[in-house]
Amino acid sequence: MASGLINKIGIPRGFSQKDFNLVAYGGFGDGLNNYAHSMAWFNDHLYVATTRGNFPLMKKRLPIGMDPWPVECPEDPFELDLRAEIWRYNPRIDEWTRVYKAPVITGSHGKPIPRELGYRGMLVYQADENDVPALFVSTWSPAKGPGPLLLRSEDGKNFKPTCEPGLIGLPVTTIRTLTQFNGRLYTTPAGSRGGNPNVSSHSVVYESRDPAAGQWEPVSDFGFGDPGNKTIFEMCGFGEHLYVGTFNLEGYQIWRSTVEGIPPYHWEKVIDCGAYRGQYNQCVLSMYPFKGSLYVGSAIQGGGIDRQNKIGPAPPELIRIFPDGQWDLIVGEYRQTPDGDKIPLSGYLPGFDNFFNGYFWRMCEHNGWLYLSTFDWSSALGYAQRSTWPEPFANIINHLGEQFILEEQSGFDLYRSYDGENWVPVTTNGMGNPYNIGLRTMSSTPYGFFFGTANPFGPKIIPINGDKYIHNARGGCEVFFAPNHGK
Repeated sequence: MASGLINKIGIPRGFSQKDFNLVAYGGFGDGLNNYAHSMAWFNDHLYVATTRGNFPLMKKRLPIGMDPWPVECPEDPFELDLRAEIWRYNPRIDEWTRVYKAPVITGSHGKPIPRELGYRGMLVYQADENDVPALFVSTWSPAKGPGPLLLRSEDGKNFKPTCEPGLIGLPVTTIRTLTQFNGRLYTTPAGSRGGNPNVSSHSVVYESRDPAAGQWEPVSDFGFGDPGNKTIFEMCGFGEHLYVGTFNLEGYQIWRSTVEGIPPYHWEKVIDCGAYRGQYNQCVLSMYPFKGSLYVGSAIQGGGIDRQNKIGPAPPELIRIFPDGQWDLIVGEYRQTPDGDKIPLSGYLPGFDNFFNGYFWRMCEHNGWLYLSTFDWSSALGYAQRSTWPEPFANIINHLGEQFILEEQSGFDLYRSYDGENWVPVTTNGMGNPYNIGLRTMSSTPYGFFFGTANPFGPKIIPINGDKYIHNARGGCEVFFAPNHGK
């Protein structure tokens, strides 16, 4: 491509790895800030919110099967400071400021706990031109906490709850997705107690015409009438419809509605059975409208390996949906479906030919290009108990060596496309950091393109084949920034 803003055939230049600058690292100076879990551009600043202590929390609640445990952590993770944080970045002077930290409350067991472990979603909401724009943040509550909240701020400094815990008092622990459509705000619970951050057992779409006042009402039937829809995981407005993607052990479903009339609204199923791939397209993890189509990325919970339900490992797929409901397979496996033969138009197999990619996690458009990120679980191989793994796969890992895989394979992938079919890599090694297991957040701004990583390998790790925990200078979430070309 030409070095300027536009190449010889009129296509704006997309970003490559060398265009990005590392503007935050080490979890903003605290390796317990593991996930840059949500991000938004608000009041001429970038806001990034974190989730803390992911590996310590996972060790306590989930039988993952790792020995040694990668990160130093106490028996009780709540001995650590797990209060989630919100940071603000001024790109004009390259300055970060922590603007919020979750308060400490008394849990149901009578002990002090953080009110929020993480901030999983973020959105700037303005009902109409007469409304004051405000930053909304969805939260992740400890199991012994009162439940998740939606926080609101008009100045980016003071964040106040707008609803009762659990949105309307529901027995849930997290709220993930926030979507504005036709002047209204939509959300849904994403997790429940008992170590289920992705299964709410309350798969209902909620709508608010006045979210500042905490007024929410259900606008769909439970699971759209299918008990297999355990969670509504992602939402996106596209054209005349609000689209909703589910978590379903037989394969995700995608529903849409014009959200008109009297609730519960009429909903139409557009995609069934994980786009006919079945259980390996377990949930819709990302949705993004781009050049007349809606792009949908899939995942299996747990990083691509659902141990609880014995599904996977399997890498994700990407499809696109047209306004008339027809769809194409972009990245994935060729198959015959009731909608005809589906051939991956990109030429890529699931996961962009990378077996270790467990999610197509986030999408974002910037300057005419669609960017798509992944979660890559290969960095955990050096700690995994592989005695029960299929012999051929375990033999390959043993032959290559865990350190080789960490250095040569690990780290998220980021791809971009100008037309939705032809994709080129931006990075396939986590921007040079193998501990960046995923790219979780992206934001297109007037100054350029930002993204934030998931990196739970901090503050201290035990190196592969090591015998003691040491400080990891590349542990904790990172934020990268590519300034607009020509600026």
